[in-house]
Amino acid sequence: MTLLIIGIVIFVGSHLAVMLLPRLREGLLGGMGEGPYKGVFSLVSLVGLALMIYGFYTTRGMLEGTDYLYTPAPWARHLAMTLVLLAFILIGASHGKGYLKSWLKHPMSIGFGLWAVAHLMANGDRPGVYLFASILALAVIDIVLSTARGKLPTHEPRVRSDVIAVVTGIVLYLIFLFGVHPYVFNLPIIT
Repeated sequence: MTLLIIGIVIFVGSHLAVMLLPRLREGLLGGMGEGPYKGVFSLVSLVGLALMIYGFYTTRGMLEGTDYLYTPAPWARHLAMTLVLLAFILIGASHGKGYLKSWLKHPMSIGFGLWAVAHLMANGDRPGVYLFASILALAVIDIVLSTARGKLPTHEPRVRSDVIAVVTGIVLYLIFLFGVHPYVFNLPIIT
């Protein structure tokens, strides 16, 4: 679980640093330039994400009784699958200029928050709670800080963007449901 914790610290820490310390971000942008800054930030984020995923994966099959903090409700898995589908659609909506983005203001953070809530509902083990609660906390903090700073989308909404978001979200959901979850993570959802 050490790799999971290190990954969370790197990923969440790097995101919190730029959210909570905007002058740090501005200083790095000014000193490095936008391209190099985005490259370094992306690399740090990817390292943290990779450690989180690998650290979480290595905990599977090694959990003891004390590692289970709660037992998910029998219906939680089905609700979680619905929330994850919505999450993928919202993450897709964050990249376009549709009505969803205009209405929700922070579709990416809401999407990741829904994804995290879904996984917290369907998993009750300590590594899962650490991973998904940290992502949920990061999403909530981003929404609160972005709203407080007035960072809101300003665009003329187009239905086409929403259609693309829905189609993209469904396709990504199916890829994760039938490909990534069972074959990459070795965690089949449909049994």
